[in-house]
Amino acid sequence: MDSVVTHVVAALAVVIAASHAAGAVARKLGQPPVIGQLFAGIALGPSLLGLLPGGVDEKLFPDEIQPVLTSLAQVALVFFLFAVGYELDLGLLRHQRAVTAVSVSGFVLPMLLGAGIVLLLPGGFAEVNDGRPVDATFVLYMAVALSVTAVPVLASIIKDQGIAGTRPGTIAMASAGVIDALSWPVLAVVLVGGDHGSVREWLVKAVLLVVYLLVMLFAVRPLLGWWTRRPGVTAAHRVPVAVSVALASAWATNALGLHVIFGALLAGIIMPRLPDGSPDARLLGPLQDAGGLLLPMFFAISGMAVVLGGLHGSDLLILAVICVAAVVGKVGAGALSARGARQPWRDALLIGVLLNTRGLTELIVLNVGLQAGVIGPRLYALLVVMALLTTAATGPLIRVLRRPAGVPPVARGLPDARPGPEAAPPVAAADTAPSP
Repeated sequence: MDSVVTHVVAALAVVIAASHAAGAVARKLGQPPVIGQLFAGIALGPSLLGLLPGGVDEKLFPDEIQPVLTSLAQVALVFFLFAVGYELDLGLLRHQRAVTAVSVSGFVLPMLLGAGIVLLLPGGFAEVNDGRPVDATFVLYMAVALSVTAVPVLASIIKDQGIAGTRPGTIAMASAGVIDALSWPVLAVVLVGGDHGSVREWLVKAVLLVVYLLVMLFAVRPLLGWWTRRPGVTAAHRVPVAVSVALASAWATNALGLHVIFGALLAGIIMPRLPDGSPDARLLGPLQDAGGLLLPMFFAISGMAVVLGGLHGSDLLILAVICVAAVVGKVGAGALSARGARQPWRDALLIGVLLNTRGLTELIVLNVGLQAGVIGPRLYALLVVMALLTTAATGPLIRVLRRPAGVPPVARGLPDARPGPEAAPPVAAADTAPSP
């Protein structure tokens, strides 16, 4: 046990330091930190560190500590998804025609393309997926893998690029939230479909899942609301309760054959908010800090599972097909639907480019598929490369679309980094008139 603890402490030091340094380099290059952190994970795995003589990667990350590192990564995901669920706000969907159009098309078209490329090239995908069957579960999984957008990474990019509060930035953020809210249930269906148990086992799990949902919605949620309204309850009391609820909910969904992410997400959704409907920053802050500190372990585990040396030359064709389908599905759907909602072409293209950001959310989906055995190491590596390429392309494409064309950014309806009255008009105007 002492040896395991020693290796875990050393591994944590290396992973956190490498991830922080790589994330800082990525930010200096105009990229979101997740790009650098994932590259750090890949570098610490067999693709780079494993090439050094003496088995450095195996000495630093021996097999006996892998369960501990994986557990830390799962805890980080629980905190992260709880925060995502707690911040989730679908209010704009009820009021914005543009958000509705972009959300639906940005979810449906990528799913159709994801399923379509598998049905058109079943032999190629079966070969790159190490002979796994190209069945309905796999087709639906590929559809989900191409449909998600990384809301946290997108929020960071929008802030860094100075387009927060503008019509394109707000529409893209709201639409991405709706798209991911639609994607999680479909991913749950994939996991259920991949469970080849008996009909009796399925029925038992389905009943238990319904019971779990009813308890969370009609027992835990009212109880949390009553408890948080009690006099004298402070943030110091709320944080431990929120962590306990998130972990217990994650355990429940994982025990039912789904994944910890679903329970954590639902726990965040049912957590009571402030009277004005906004998240409590005193509760959200500590969970985000803890998740951010542990999240490098998730990137390390994700990166170490990428074995670039195991790819074949023929896999590049499948990678090209996946990337084209991913870009066309997101950029095309987002741009055309935004244009149909009376957005100017430049704004519409910007919305499509923003939706093409995958990053962290895509990695979660890919890890779920790898753990469930729906995809193998080779296809996993290709999909990780696709996520890196599409996310890394977002910043440069935004800068191209914002390049001056003889008209100031505000006059074009494009973002102005300055706060205050000079900023672009609110998104609500997008339903009644095009951008000035």
